[in-house]
Amino acid sequence: MTFEQLYSELNYVNHSREKRNYYANIVLNNPELLPTLLEVVFTVDDKISARAAWLYEFVARERLDAILPHLDTYVEKMHTVHLDPAVRPMAKVAEYLIEAFYHKNDNATKQHLTKNHREKITEACFDWMISDQKVAVKAYSMRSLYLLGREFDWIHAELIMILERDYLSQSAAFKARARDLIKRMKKA
Repeated sequence: MTFEQLYSELNYVNHSREKRNYYANIVLNNPELLPTLLEVVFTVDDKISARAAWLYEFVARERLDAILPHLDTYVEKMHTVHLDPAVRPMAKVAEYLIEAFYHKNDNATKQHLTKNHREKITEACFDWMISDQKVAVKAYSMRSLYLLGREFDWIHAELIMILERDYLSQSAAFKARARDLIKRMKKA
């Protein structure tokens, strides 16, 4: 499937689970489509990129191993995504990757997610934390940063500072997650 064909198909994707699942399964059954899907995701000024990002997140959730061969592209360009509906899936995929990497059980992500990848994800997550993003993006980012802080000792101090600074101006959902993470980080 060419870029143009996939782009055209993405016009039929909406936010419903049914549609996202249908198209994500097409990609899962045809992994050669992943580079093309990422190409659409990183057409960042186009609203279709958000639909592609939804599919990318669905693919990652269903079979994280499928996206591992394309980590370089994702990690190098994730920070360029700026449309609200596309940023959330990018942050969620980062959280999936980080959770898998630090999971106690052995998995393919541990072999593919390099230190450079983790550093780039750290940078993107901090950018999302300090910019004007929706609560979900910040929640996924703070969870990723919390886990990354177990490896990179400077992260927790920075994250606590951001969470405490933003605490009063954020939503109840942000406050609940922030409270929990601050408590965990200060205990450690």
